Amino acid sequence: MSDRKKIPVHRGVMQYFPDAIKEIAKVSYAATQQHHPDKEMFWDRNKSNDHYDAMIRHLIDHEENPIDDDQQLHLAKVAWRALAGLQVYLEKK
Repeated sequence: MSDRKKIPVHRGVMQYFPDAIKEIAKVSYAATQQHHPDKEMFWDRNKSNDHYDAMIRHLIDHEENPIDDDQQLHLAKVAWRALAGLQVYLEKK
């Protein structure tokens, strides 16, 4: 088996979590609309780099109210921040 086939992105992630992935994408879109409504969607890495603190804040806030002020799910923001933290870690590795 090739190394590429040992990374089943579709079968190992997308098929397991399609609804969760959509919610994370909604968070990305909402952030772009908030910070750069006149631009194509992109990850503005200058806006916030405290991924782990933000992740925990959203997790705590979820317990109080699952929906944030911008109508996005706190848990989707937790997942987005977890992915961002992982991406940054892997890029530095």
